[in-house]
Amino acid sequence: MAVTRTPHAGPNFHFKPYNVGRWLIWGFFALALLVAPVIWTSGLAQTMLTQIGIAIIACLAYNILLGQGGMLSFGHSAYSGLGSFLAIHSLNLASSGSWNIPVSLVPLTGGLAGLGFAILLGYVSTKKAGTPFAMITLGIGELIWSMSLMLPEFSGGEGGVSGNRVFGKAVMGITFGPQIQVYYLVAIYCFICTALMFALTRTPLGRMLNAVRDNPERVEFIGYDTHSVRYMAFMLSGLFSGIAGGLAALNFEMVTAEVVGAARSGAYLLFTFLGGATFFSVRSSARS
Repeated sequence: MAVTRTPHAGPNFHFKPYNVGRWLIWGFFALALLVAPVIWTSGLAQTMLTQIGIAIIACLAYNILLGQGGMLSFGHSAYSGLGSFLAIHSLNLASSGSWNIPVSLVPLTGGLAGLGFAILLGYVSTKKAGTPFAMITLGIGELIWSMSLMLPEFSGGEGGVSGNRVFGKAVMGITFGPQIQVYYLVAIYCFICTALMFALTRTPLGRMLNAVRDNPERVEFIGYDTHSVRYMAFMLSGLFSGIAGGLAALNFEMVTAEVVGAARSGAYLLFTFLGGATFFSVRSSARS
């Protein structure tokens, strides 16, 4: 409800009607996440559903770059993978008693790791757009993959780093041992992250990111810094990618160098393209 005042009259009240279609879509999405493991009850099905939820977050995070910003990244698995490594180390610290952090918040450490590395590496990556951006991300991704094999203290070498998500006392009977409990944790993160990434498209930053994608010259002409817009989008993408990586570490209880490899980045690109890269974005008026 908006309130406006005129010089010679009282306040005017304007009521904005509810978007019933949007409420129905989000309600159906939440219902699907809730009942999916009830319909498919086998262990294999619940494991696949868990991985699908993780992939939704990772691909929507990549879609912030590709679909909304028009930035083709060939090395975005670096941020989800580094989030996985930091999350598995956090899990091991928590299980040993060094950290007092619940298992349900371990994926957030992966998100903070993805955000931190995106802040560090994204400034250079987003200096350019188009093909130079793609080549820079490819180089950074391959560099991180090579370093993961050269730093076995951090990455565990070729064997990777393993952990145990079941430790401490059960809270309300939840130990995250059964796969169904891990699925519902992933489902909660999936719904919240999807809602936040959709909300981003309706913010001034999201609309300006679409404008930078469609006509960066006009955006520069009206006084906006296209590099700053791309950099902020890159950081947000790194944050959500890290959360997906943290959830994957919690699900598999093992992280290897494969999570930062080129094959994983290619999978993100393929899945995002097949799912509809511009599904969340809108066409800006900067093209006209």
